[in-house]
Amino acid sequence: MKTVVFDLDGTLADTSGDLIAAANVCFRDMGAGDMLDAAADAGTALRGGRAMLTLGMQRLGRADDAATIDQYYPVLLEAYAADIDTHTVLYPGAMDAVAALRGGGYRVAICTNKPERLADLLLTRLGVRDAFGAMLGADTLPVRKPDPEHLFETARRAGGDPARCILIGDTDTDRKTARAAGVPCVLVTFGPAGGDMAALEPEALLDDYADLHGIVERLMGKAVA
Repeated sequence: MKTVVFDLDGTLADTSGDLIAAANVCFRDMGAGDMLDAAADAGTALRGGRAMLTLGMQRLGRADDAATIDQYYPVLLEAYAADIDTHTVLYPGAMDAVAALRGGGYRVAICTNKPERLADLLLTRLGVRDAFGAMLGADTLPVRKPDPEHLFETARRAGGDPARCILIGDTDTDRKTARAAGVPCVLVTFGPAGGDMAALEPEALLDDYADLHGIVERLMGKAVA
């Protein structure tokens, strides 16, 4: 069975506002105030908690303070878990596209470098967890993207053939994962780094979720079985 595997942050949902807010909890605790901006730093937010902490520490002139970043990373995760869906929204048409793929016979799953418990919590809060046959986070396996086994195991747990999957994402990490796995990659252009996606040379770019089903069929062939 063919499987369409989605990244989460920046691909299915814009989670940057809540991620930035959680990072700023940490900087306020340090006595520094809010160091990140929800609009200007959205791209960094979607690269993860450590990337946000690192950026803030650079702005404080403490770029080499790895110990403080390590100290506050779990604080950030707890702040995020406590307020995970205040600003987060699913991208327009995302779940309609998921439903169309499922209706067309594709298995659908999520492979994210977000910690599993947080990804599961967010999807549940958004009311869409049951739409996906499997969801693997950064800590589900001993490996994570861009290791292709993270993608392959996601497809397996969704009931699909890992050699017959496609990855929908929004970062260089997703592109590297698909390339290492030898499967097609579609990168979305509507995320914070959308303008940079063409340079990564994916098999396709996605400007609108209404086009996804057609792109998947073109890249994977008409046959579903």
